[in-house]
Amino acid sequence: MASLTKPVATAMSILALADRGKLDLDERAAHYVPEFRGHGKERITLRQLLTHVSGLPVETPLADFERGRAAALARIFALSPKREPGESFLYSDVGFLVLEEVARRVTGRDLATVAQTAVFSPLGMRATGFLPAATLRARIAPTEKRSDVWMRGEVHDPRAFRLGGVAGHAGLFSTASDLARFARMILGGGALDGVRVLSPALLGKMLAPHDVPGGIRALGWDVQSSYSSTRGLALSRRAVGHTGYTGTSLWIDPERNLFVLFLSNRVHPDGKGAVLPLAAAIATLAGTTLSPGPVEPSAFALGIDVLAAQNFSLLRGLRLALLTNDSARARDGRRTTDVLAARSDFSLVTLLGPEHGLGAVRDERIEDGIDGKTRLPVASLYGGALSPRRGSSPGPRPVTLPPDIDAVVVDLPDVGARFFTYASTVHAVLRAAAQRGLKVIVLDRPNPIGATEVSGPMLKASEMSAVNHYPLPVRHGMTMGELAEMMDADEHLAARLQIVRMSAYDRRAYLDDLGVPFLPPSPNLRTLDEVVLYPGTALLESTNVSVGRGTDVPFEVVGAPWIASVALAGELDHCGLGGVTFEATTFTPEADPYRGRACHGVRVRISDRTRFDPVRTGIAIAIALRKLHAASWDDSRLRRMLGNPAVAQAIHDGRTLGDIEALYKEELERFRSKRAKYLLYPP
Repeated sequence: MASLTKPVATAMSILALADRGKLDLDERAAHYVPEFRGHGKERITLRQLLTHVSGLPVETPLADFERGRAAALARIFALSPKREPGESFLYSDVGFLVLEEVARRVTGRDLATVAQTAVFSPLGMRATGFLPAATLRARIAPTEKRSDVWMRGEVHDPRAFRLGGVAGHAGLFSTASDLARFARMILGGGALDGVRVLSPALLGKMLAPHDVPGGIRALGWDVQSSYSSTRGLALSRRAVGHTGYTGTSLWIDPERNLFVLFLSNRVHPDGKGAVLPLAAAIATLAGTTLSPGPVEPSAFALGIDVLAAQNFSLLRGLRLALLTNDSARARDGRRTTDVLAARSDFSLVTLLGPEHGLGAVRDERIEDGIDGKTRLPVASLYGGALSPRRGSSPGPRPVTLPPDIDAVVVDLPDVGARFFTYASTVHAVLRAAAQRGLKVIVLDRPNPIGATEVSGPMLKASEMSAVNHYPLPVRHGMTMGELAEMMDADEHLAARLQIVRMSAYDRRAYLDDLGVPFLPPSPNLRTLDEVVLYPGTALLESTNVSVGRGTDVPFEVVGAPWIASVALAGELDHCGLGGVTFEATTFTPEADPYRGRACHGVRVRISDRTRFDPVRTGIAIAIALRKLHAASWDDSRLRRMLGNPAVAQAIHDGRTLGDIEALYKEELERFRSKRAKYLLYPP
């Protein structure tokens, strides 16, 4: 099996031990193997070893293995990592040798015995194990020659061979029928034929996507990386898999209830066989033929309409809570609430209300209530019994989900800015649902300001809050479904998450380009232009200016009684900002901070939204306010919305727009690379 040893034997043994409380996946490896401590390795955790982000090298010199296991381990213990733990993805055989030693120290038995006892024997995998008996040799495919003798029944990997044939990275032998039983156990939630090998909770942790630099991994498995070439084109994003050097490949797709196993001895006779394209083609054929994806409309359709086109098959038999508001509508204009409430093949039992309530029209604390049309109870997540609790941990405040549900459906329009609270609410629901093993089904919707542009400073950990809940730039360029997948993988929540994708979505499109009517997602975002402006002018809300709340043009104006409007408009006209003009204006808001007082400032008008960068514009306004009104403008809380103290300080120091953008350019590029892994729709 070559490197299929890693997930099937080693990772499964580690997970089984964790399931029995024998070890902690987030504990340091040196806790179990004290000799591993030192040379920069003391912070490496089991989870980092399982996902190949420990920083350990791919392998160590073959000569290190000539004197047996103790000498080889001593050389590994003396290693220094090539990278800082968690800094980069570096596929490492060495890391799995360390995991093998962890299993031995915890149990007092070798990996062959641990895997046999915990996994292979309970599953009836009678022909699977290390060091196969001589009676099996005639059934074993030969590989290459070693010392002019064909390797048949002995491990192909030279380091595992020198370790006696049992190693954490290679050495396992198996058959198609045995591995089919293993895959069926994974698809069966950790059990097969009444025998449980892993609890559902630990299996969920094993399969949970983990964001790693340059890809996505699971515990012991690949998901999406440079090693994923055999996954083909038809498996879901939840599929996990692995390959082996000798020509083996296994992919398991819980979402499609499908596994694809490919076994070959591609190294026979001269080590030059190439089978990866064939394995990928078979996986593609298997996915499209045996478990094709759901049929999607050929024209643009919202997630709720795609769900309807599939006859709501995902929801059948479930008791549901729906996180939504009245701006979430199907293309025929019906509320998603009404569409789901009308069905009899599942039960919609509770509505979950975000900030601004089910009607999306309120700006105050909202208690629980009843939906006037469906008479369904509405549990408010912003004021009611289930609302977020204040806590000391960063990120969204924890929420409580109703006790009598199987799944949460999410259909909640977003506005494309980090600090709009709906994504934070979805984040909190993901966390809560993962803790209870509930399904989360996101009905995806367009990013109303387009899902291509990414701009603004990245949120720093020190600035995280219930609103600024996750490390994003101000304008993230993602849909709610894409954000949910990223948050799930980054925090390895093991959420039972499924995204109902839109069909034929052009991510460059603004909402009106798609023919989707604009319905206000909140009381102060009344037009699409205001949504486009929001990531920029809302940056200033934490300072002592009005951005038009309590007027007919919220987020279209910026003003205060002490601003010289003509001077501010003139200053901004010379900033070289594209797609926008500024007009001196005076307005009197009916909301704080200057309720009932005349405010002088600028009206921001979009002339060409394809050239308009709202975040750049918001920072430019801040720079101009600092330049013209340093004595009156209080920027002490600007960092709350920017989410980046260095950028806030640079504005305070009077630095140029170009200098300020340079402060976060590299971080923004790293985010773009990370974001690319979660885009559900082609750029």
